[in-house]
Amino acid sequence: MQSKILKYNDSILSEQDSSVQDYFSLLKPRVMTLVVFTSICGIILAPQNIHPFFFFISVLCISVGAGASGAINMWYDRDIDSLMERTKQRPIPNGKVQPLDALGFGVVLSIISVIMLGLAVNYEAALLLAFSIFFYVFIYTMWLKRKTSQNIVIGGAAGSFPPVIGWLCSTGEVSLLPIILFCIIFFWTPPHFWALALYKDIEYSKARIPMLPVVSGKRVTKNQIFTYSLILFFISLLPYILNFSGFFYLSVTVILNSYFCFLSYMLLRSKDTKNSLYAPKLFKFSILYLYLIFLSIVIDSFL
Repeated sequence: MQSKILKYNDSILSEQDSSVQDYFSLLKPRVMTLVVFTSICGIILAPQNIHPFFFFISVLCISVGAGASGAINMWYDRDIDSLMERTKQRPIPNGKVQPLDALGFGVVLSIISVIMLGLAVNYEAALLLAFSIFFYVFIYTMWLKRKTSQNIVIGGAAGSFPPVIGWLCSTGEVSLLPIILFCIIFFWTPPHFWALALYKDIEYSKARIPMLPVVSGKRVTKNQIFTYSLILFFISLLPYILNFSGFFYLSVTVILNSYFCFLSYMLLRSKDTKNSLYAPKLFKFSILYLYLIFLSIVIDSFL
């Protein structure tokens, strides 16, 4: 069934030429915004200052690399994207961009971003950027996503690299703080995406994506969300516990994590109905949560 849809989608010819906006949409700009923000935080928090020009180049390359992997992801997932309401308006299933054009676009941008970062900033950051693109495309998109309900858990590492890459751009080496920042995003990812999957489970089931609610049911998913929320609470306290931040960060993170855990607990206690109030609430708050956690640790570094 999916192979037929794939061939059909590949044969679609748009009546209008692809626009700049269509290609920009391939980069997953909403995801890229979070990547940009966390990478900037990594650069700012690094102990060594970086020249504004190289700061700009670093953020640009990390952003383009992340967007390029998103474009390759859209090329590979074009068959399932056409089956899901959330994704069927993307440029490829919508016929606005041809699959091979999207693939070429992603590959070229990936190569450019890695080479430019290596030549302009340092090779350590470039190598990690290349690895993050490889991990997202080959490990998550092509292997884990369609094979296991733990796709988000393991694949979440791909989205956790930006602050570490940003730190490397400034220092050329990794230390404990960027690893903690990596862990915050890593343990944030499962409750974030599983909350979405809880109220989009029918779409994932239709596309045969083995998300946890589809494979193990909503009750197991809610238990896992709550468990990861508690782990996230502890991980997010580490910058304060290990003297990387002060009381401002501690205050903000306690408030944010308390509400995060409250929503997770209320979701856990809620009935297993499709339109549960707390799943979309938790999903939306989790986005704000990550921005505020990283913003607070940056602000704290100036206090």
